[in-house]
Amino acid sequence: MSNMEKHLFNLKFAAKDLQRNSKKCDKEEKAEKAKVKKAIQKGNMEVARIHAENAIRQKNQSINFLRMSARVDAVAARVQTAVTMNKVTKSMAGVVKSMDATLKSMNLEKISALMDKFERQFETLDVQTAQMEDTMSSTTTLTTPQNEVETLMHEMADEAGLDLNMELPQGQTGSVGTSVASAEQDELSQRLARLRDQV
Repeated sequence: MSNMEKHLFNLKFAAKDLQRNSKKCDKEEKAEKAKVKKAIQKGNMEVARIHAENAIRQKNQSINFLRMSARVDAVAARVQTAVTMNKVTKSMAGVVKSMDATLKSMNLEKISALMDKFERQFETLDVQTAQMEDTMSSTTTLTTPQNEVETLMHEMADEAGLDLNMELPQGQTGSVGTSVASAEQDELSQRLARLRDQV
């Protein structure tokens, strides 16, 4: 049985590790937000946008790690119960064998697939706890919603005490008029410059 207990320890350790990774992402998110603010203060909107996208990606990643940590934790609790009740099946022991390398990889998709296997094992036992919703694959996409990015950039500009001259999503009023006006102004000065060149 000691072998199973060793695997149980690894499961619990992985849950803690996933939590640590989540905290790391939180730190990264804060750092990226600070960079958004700095870029906005320098008037560099393109750079600000990149950091805002990074911040939101880190935030989503943090949630993913946290969610997976809870899921691994739930599986560990069920393994614990199975061990205590001597209900460890041969097939469960088989799943456990492939487990350690997967947990070490910290690859969320692989861990998710492993937890699926575990959860299928437990369906044959009466050791069920509510299943975590599997939104992992859908939230690990690399695209970041642009309205979230805009909102974050505006938040950072507000904190920096600056007014962002950006087009806001429809339905929000603000500096839209001014940016349109300045675009027209640019066009006008370009035309004047061309006229001058021709003369």
